[in-house]
Amino acid sequence: MAKQSNVLKVSTHSDEMNIGLGKSYLSQMSETLTEILADTYKLIIKSHVYHWNVSGPLFKPLHELTEAHYEALFAAADVIAERIRALGHIAPAHLTDATNFAPSAKSVQNLTAEAMISDLIKDHEAAVRAMRKAAGAAGDASDPVTEDMLTQQLTFHEKALWMLRAHLA
Repeated sequence: MAKQSNVLKVSTHSDEMNIGLGKSYLSQMSETLTEILADTYKLIIKSHVYHWNVSGPLFKPLHELTEAHYEALFAAADVIAERIRALGHIAPAHLTDATNFAPSAKSVQNLTAEAMISDLIKDHEAAVRAMRKAAGAAGDASDPVTEDMLTQQLTFHEKALWMLRAHLA
């Protein structure tokens, strides 16, 4: 077997960085962003599964809303992963097993549109709490780029929450 070239070797570059952020912060924020990325994928999958399976009087508006959400979340996942790389760490090559968070076919079959909305609200609220905490840490560390990225994601999630709640009103 041929020896792997150093050019192709996967490694972090945080040890070589001097961007005004400490090594400990870079590591911790990258870990936090990896958790946020995993939660983002959870919401992508749930939103997509509910998009396919919603029925009843809320079908059309919820079908369209969940499609807009999973598309926005997919774009957000790329932004989050790229920020992890910019902080000198490897973006996750694998995420938690989808069976741990994707709704089962049996459970979806019995869910009402209202129950789907309530489940999505719960996950968006958890995302908001995690992002708000991470944005605060980024601000405290004088990392306005990460703070701004998280602020933009918070804006999306809070608007998603407003729209989801409006369907239940």
